Formats: sequence, structure tokens, C-alpha cells
Amino acid sequence: MMTERYIAALEISSSKITGAVGLTREGGQLDVLAVETERTEESVRYGLIQNPEEAAMRIRRVLDKLQRKPEVAPRRIGGVYVGISGRSLHSVTADVDMHLAEETEISESILDRLRDKALGSMVDPQLEVIDAVPRAFKIGKTETLQPKGLIGHDISATYDIIVSRPELRRNITRTLSEKLGIRNEGFVVTAMATGHLLLSNDEKRLGCMLVDFGAETTTVSIYKYGHLQFFNTLPLGGRNITRDLTSLSLLEERAEEIKKSSGNALAGEAASSINVNGLRLSDVSSIVVSRSEEIVANIIATIEYADLEEKDLPGGIICIGRASKLNGLLELLANKSDLPVRRGQLPPYIHVEEMRHPIDDMLQLACILYEGATLNDAQCLEMPARDSLPANGIPNEDEPEETPGMKPRPAKPESNSSSGLLGRIKRGISNYFRPDDDGDPDIE
Repeated sequence: MMTERYIAALEISSSKITGAVGLTREGGQLDVLAVETERTEESVRYGLIQNPEEAAMRIRRVLDKLQRKPEVAPRRIGGVYVGISGRSLHSVTADVDMHLAEETEISESILDRLRDKALGSMVDPQLEVIDAVPRAFKIGKTETLQPKGLIGHDISATYDIIVSRPELRRNITRTLSEKLGIRNEGFVVTAMATGHLLLSNDEKRLGCMLVDFGAETTTVSIYKYGHLQFFNTLPLGGRNITRDLTSLSLLEERAEEIKKSSGNALAGEAASSINVNGLRLSDVSSIVVSRSEEIVANIIATIEYADLEEKDLPGGIICIGRASKLNGLLELLANKSDLPVRRGQLPPYIHVEEMRHPIDDMLQLACILYEGATLNDAQCLEMPARDSLPANGIPNEDEPEETPGMKPRPAKPESNSSSGLLGRIKRGISNYFRPDDDGDPDIE
């Protein structure tokens, strides 16, 4: 059971780095108090950090802005839970078993030993094992989803082993620990966290698909019989459509605007001949429809890869991700699959108090926060020593707290006009009215 404490999490994606601070409460409730975002600016590609130096700078900005929030200040963020996702992330199946010396009641320690055996399963040596998710267990010849407490001589299980390229986790660790001095309190596989919290038990038992439309990747998780059946990451996303539109002699930022305002994944009955600022909307439609249909076709093909048919997924398709907001995309998915399609929603025990960001854009991060809180009892935030705070009781916004690995900043000389009571009042007013330094909208 979760105890009341402040926690922090990061989601590092191809279009943005987002951080959040939440407050867990007894009874399993989570209040998301503050959210901040920075564009990745090519420092992350397909979920993999390519430039740790640039990524560290942007993560630092996210954490600094979070720490200045009234809901967080004067607490300092010393550790974070990190969502892990990316093109190389997928699952492979492993069967493991154990023979017990005598009839034994299946305990938590036996299940841990079985899971450790699954984690040590042979996989491609170029890949790293991230997690092991059980499908079903057998005690003797009896199949069950809840083996704890049953009695038997033999226990076996089928696991989905979540694997990725080693650089995925290694570059995150290098960025956080070596460059920022921030503790990584635990990795959370984003797709597993969202599947756990956004899908109902009935949907997973009936059979359903969770699709996370990202900027450069689309993650597909298929559930059946109450457990994960298939998991894969497609190297296609919303940015593919945007970059296709740049062929119309558009900069990427303008192409993104056109996609959002005029793009539609559904082909119109008649091609529009309207010309807007020298751009024919029929050309826009042709490009958006073509790429959208390719993405949808790849999503539907994963059903066959999972050795299932559409009739095996009456729970339908649940969609999340900012790229899923493209006009007509969900309708196209429903038309091509003949399955019910809906948008994912947070469960009622996760409350979002941060209102500047649409809730639909925070589903993954909120799930990472919640799943992280269940991993351990780590204290992500701490109160600074009282004598280290400025007179107004709020950490200085202009100079974020120094962390290991960062060069110390020289002290700024204080002029007469900024000292004393009057100076403190001026600084307080300035801090209160300081505008946000968010960048342009993310490209998805």
C-alpha cells in the first residue's frame, strides 16, 4: 500500500521531455500536482537519447521549473522514476518451470525465483532484458492466473520478456546520474504502466489492443485472457506525416501546423481544389491519408503477429498519444479493423490538479508516476535546509540548485537596491509575475 509522499517522474520521448511531481495518499490515490515540458530538439530519436549533454540540459530545465511551482517549492527533486519506451522495445516469449522437492504451498519467494529464472532466459545477446511479465501459471496440470497459495510439486509459467537495446537504459543512466547527479529511483516500462492503469480487467480478459501514437514510434500492446499477449514498437508516428508534408516546400514547423489544422486521415469524397497561400489542400489530403493508412495497416497487422484474429479482440482498440489527435485517425482505425475504438482515460484514483496541460497529453506520465510509486518507498523530493533558502522562502528561480556533476556558479554581487526588505519585496513580485519559458508546440 502506498504511503503519503511526494514523487517525481520523467517521460523521455522523441518530441519532448516531460516531468511531473505527484503526491501519493494512503488508499492508493495519486494527485498530479505539477507538469512541465521541454522539446527534445533532436537530442532524442525513436525514444533513445542521442545527445546526453543536450538532454541533460533540457531535463535540468524541466526539473527547475517544477521546483519553482508553488505546489512543489521549496522542495528539491533528488530522484525520479523514469518511463522507458523506444523503437527497440518489444517482447519475446519464454517458458520456465521449477520442480519442488515435495508438495509445497506456492509462496511469494517461489514466484520470485521463477521470475528470476525467466529474467535469465536466453535472448538475443545484442538485447537487454528489461522486465518479465507473466501470462499464466500452471501448478501441476492446473492453469491459473493467481498461483500464490496453491499447493503442488511443479510450477511452470509463460512470460513475456521485455527487451531493448542496452543503450536505451544506459544513456538515460548516463544522463541522469553522471551529468545531473539525479537518482534514478526505478525504470517503468511505459507501455506496461499504461496497460495496467488504462485498461479494465474485463477488456483484458475479453481481448483488446492498446495503441500509443507517438511522434516517431507507435507502441502496440495486445491483451487476451487477462494478460499481455503481444508487445511491439513500430518505427512510425505522427512526425512521419509531418515530414512527408515538407515535400510541399514547407518547413517542418509549418507542416505541423497544416497537419493539425487541415489534415484528415480519412479520404474525402472529392479532392478539394482549394488553394491556401499557394498550397493545394488536395495535396495535403493525399499525403496525410497515404501515410495514415500505412500506420493503421501496420497496427492491424500486429494482430496476426500475435497469432490472433480480430474476432479475438472484442474489447476493441484503446488509443492514447498526442499523435492520435489527428483528425479522422481513430475513425480510420475503426473502419479498417471493424473493431470498437475509444480513447484511453485515467482511472478515478488518479487526480490531475495541473490544469495547464490537457489531460490526454499526460496519460503516460501519470501512469509512470503511479507505477513508480508502487515500485518502492523512495523519497524523490526533500526539503532544503532552512538557512539555504532566500528570505522569501522560495528557491531562487534564476539559479537552480547545484547538483553533483555541475560546475559551481560564481556568486552574484548584490547591489544596494536589491538588499534589505525592499529588495526582497521586489524579488517576490518579480518571481510572481515571471512568465513561463515554454517553447513552441511539440511536433507529433
